This record gives sequence, structure tokens and C-alpha cells, in this order.
Amino acid sequence: MSVEPEANEPRWAVPPVGGWTADDLDTLPNLPPHTELIDGSLVFVSPQTLFHSRAVDFFNWQLESLAPSGLEVVREFTIDIDRYNRPEPDVIVVDGEIVQDPSQTRFPAASVRLAIEVVSEESLTRDRETKPVKYARARIPHYWRVENQDGRAVVYVFELEPSTGVYAYTSTGIFHDRMKVSVPFPVDLDLTAITARRRAAAPE
Repeated sequence: MSVEPEANEPRWAVPPVGGWTADDLDTLPNLPPHTELIDGSLVFVSPQTLFHSRAVDFFNWQLESLAPSGLEVVREFTIDIDRYNRPEPDVIVVDGEIVQDPSQTRFPAASVRLAIEVVSEESLTRDRETKPVKYARARIPHYWRVENQDGRAVVYVFELEPSTGVYAYTSTGIFHDRMKVSVPFPVDLDLTAITARRRAAAPE
């Protein structure tokens, strides 16, 4: 009698007592791309929507053209908040001197001037509740949250309140079609370009 081979089952890494640490993201084998560490737990990213992809591209390219020379704009890169938290914002603006080695896999949170998260269905609670608290505790001065509202981009702008150490809306902190702010550097953006369909150039 032949014996049927046992079906291969996926093997998930068993977390150590106390949870994974920030250093483990660089050493654990076969992690999916863009894995984050939140409170010692691994967070895997779901397939991204077209809105998410376009929004990340938009802010990455726009801010690269607007940021002062002393700052660097980086997309989808992890930051060290503490031993058990190493999130990956969709776009960050960091102090330029921290970018030193092409083999770097993370930046210290203290170097981050702005963190941007584009909300997905599965990241809604993290982006609205969990991450803002952690970014504020890490003293990241500015946090922007981008959401898809009926097919149009809405940006919620938060600035760290020095006396309380928490994020507060600026006086005009919710932007729909156009976003114009002066900090962390002057920005004037047409948000409708995120979801606008690209059109072929008219023949000359």
C-alpha cells in the first residue's frame, strides 16, 4: 500500500517571547515585501489599489521637486520608532545627511520631518489611530493621511503640538481638490491629478 505524501502546509515564523524586534525585519527569511513591525507583530500588506499606487507616486514625485536641498524624499521605507515598532510609511521626508549608504534598510524616526500614509481598507485603523500615536511619540513633526473619498483624494494634515506632544489639525487641515501648506516647506498641489485619467497628447 502506497502512502500518500503529506500536503505541504505554509510555515509561519513563531514569534519569540515578547514579540519580534526591529532588527528581526532584516534577518527573518522570506518575508513579503513591505512587511512592517507594529507592537512586536509582523504586519503584511494586502494587494494595493490603483488609487493607492497613484497617490504614493504623486506625493513622491511632487515632494521630490519641492523639497529643499537639505531634505530627501523616500517612498515605502521603514523607520525605527523603538525596539518593537518599525513601520513603513508610504512616503517620508527625511534629513538629507541620514541618507548615507545604498544598502540602508531603515532610518531613525528622529530624522523624519514628514510621514505620509495612503489609507487602504485593511490599513484604515492603523493609519487613523495606531500610527499617528506612534509617530507623535517619536516626535515626527508632520503627518499627512491620504484617503479615497468617492474616487477623489482627501488629505488630512496634522502638525505636532509642542506643548502636548500630540498631533493637532492645522487651521485648514483637510484638503480636497487643492492642497496648499507652508510647512514643513511650501507646497501647492492639485489633488485632482491623483485620480485623473491620463490622456494622450493631441496631434500637432
